[in-house]
Amino acid sequence: MKHKIGCVILASGKSERYGNNKLDIKIDGVSLIDRAISCIPKNSFSKVAVVSRFENVKEKTENRGFHYIENNHPEYGISHTIKLGLNYTSDCDATLFMVSDQPLLKQESVVKMLEFFSKNSDFIVSMGYNGKKGNPCIFPKAFYDELFALENDNGGSAVIKYHEDKLKIFNIECKKELKDIDTKEDLEFLSETEV
Repeated sequence: MKHKIGCVILASGKSERYGNNKLDIKIDGVSLIDRAISCIPKNSFSKVAVVSRFENVKEKTENRGFHYIENNHPEYGISHTIKLGLNYTSDCDATLFMVSDQPLLKQESVVKMLEFFSKNSDFIVSMGYNGKKGNPCIFPKAFYDELFALENDNGGSAVIKYHEDKLKIFNIECKKELKDIDTKEDLEFLSETEV
């Protein structure tokens, strides 16, 4: 049986470590948020939502045909962003959560991760490298209540911590796909990388 899978892109962060809105940073002429949105294999998901607080993100989301969810309270932390997205995908059998600052993540890797999940659908599946978990992560419906119970800046890792026996890693070949941009130093690292 084919699973109904939703996707939530988390794009509400305050970029405190970076210093300003990092979603507009361009790498090879393409912004982080554009890279994140274009990374989603449209036909692989029943629903796709982008949770953000930026007007230009709304426009980009809707142009792609995805659902935009406005986050008026980013100060409530990542847990609030997750809940806003999960409200939209709660009728799905599982939800993939993706951060918006992994510029080297490939759509092909997301597709392969979904194929891996289809064979391990009772498990939380995290994309990773060499057995170490990263993002994105797919949570089956059995874990939705715990995601809804998260508070402040506790994200999906807080749920995984209590269910490590229910975690499977989908290992990718290129570690750089997992690299996120938190600081300007991270951006310098990527400028030395073949994008």
